[in-house]
Amino acid sequence: MTAVNESAADLTDTEIFAAHEGGKLGTAVTAPLADPKALSIAYTPGVARVSRAIAEDPALAARYTWAHRLVAVVSDGTAVLGLGDIGPSASLPVMEGKSALFKKFGGLDSIPLVLDTTDVDEIVETLVRLRPSFGAVNLEDISAPRCFELEAKLIEALDCPVMHDDQHGTAIVVLAALRGATTVLDRSPADLRVVVAGAGASGVACANILMAGGVGEVTVLDSRGIVHADRDDLNPIKRELAGRTNASGLRGGVAEALRGADGFLGLSGSTVPEELIATMAPKGIVFALSNPDPEIHPVVAARHAAVVATGRSDFPNQINNVLAFPGVFRGALDAGARRITENMKLAAADAIFQVATDDLAVDRIVPSALDPRVSVEVARAVAAAAAADGVA
Repeated sequence: MTAVNESAADLTDTEIFAAHEGGKLGTAVTAPLADPKALSIAYTPGVARVSRAIAEDPALAARYTWAHRLVAVVSDGTAVLGLGDIGPSASLPVMEGKSALFKKFGGLDSIPLVLDTTDVDEIVETLVRLRPSFGAVNLEDISAPRCFELEAKLIEALDCPVMHDDQHGTAIVVLAALRGATTVLDRSPADLRVVVAGAGASGVACANILMAGGVGEVTVLDSRGIVHADRDDLNPIKRELAGRTNASGLRGGVAEALRGADGFLGLSGSTVPEELIATMAPKGIVFALSNPDPEIHPVVAARHAAVVATGRSDFPNQINNVLAFPGVFRGALDAGARRITENMKLAAADAIFQVATDDLAVDRIVPSALDPRVSVEVARAVAAAAAADGVA
């Protein structure tokens, strides 16, 4: 059974602010500094020998510094949680939390970097100049559609793993959860039509990975209705997506999209009435992932759907990115990968699903976020996929 954790509503301001006072991160010294000899080894004069060796052979930096295992958690504060564009300083507590999760679940050091610019090229230039200081980049809480351009440009500019977790971490766990749900229900992903509500960062990435993972048909909704090829108000990202989705040629809004659908994936922050969920096909699957308020309350959704998941920890079947990103980056860095490929993401989703199969049930379609096996298995699968793809 999935543990039901204390919800944020039960926590007091005193508890929350006390836990964040002074920040949530610090640095730890790994070299002994107990006597003069230790000091002369860790710093001058001994450190000069190491610096000279790296100057002669830059590849030695991977062995004698922490940079190759350090993840930069980067945000401009434009799309933070459900708070929106709150700026870099206000986003820093979230990035510190992300770094803490990297350490706890992936065994990786990371450093939060919040940038006082929203210009894509300026962010790229900044990270290119900082490249000697880190080994991978986790993009976080950057608004769409800029996030797509930024990720693409960084992947081209940097010779290290780059991943926008709001896109791909969410997508990986959603695919793992859908595999869990279809297995429990004895259904095939190829026979499903899944409605994705939201065409922002996570919605586009989820639509892509669901199709790559074998889902039969995906229908995407944005704030103006079903995304289809005849619309003249689509940005380039949505226009490209329209050419690959909605094979049934549906038109209209959420009511038309949900009628007869097998799955609903909510990533938009909107509200979906119970009567529309009731029009879905039998043995339906509802993932209402908006936080803190799901598109439909899971208890209500369960009156009509066979499997229900949310993004919250106080209900069963939490779709939580922490199941993915620590292991993905750990596996990529273990393999010395230059980038994170689509096959590496699919391998991560499969690894999460495989851990869940030990105790699969309608209220446990993914493992607990605290299951220590997850990041280990994800890292192993991702590293193997990196080798197979030739990026290691």
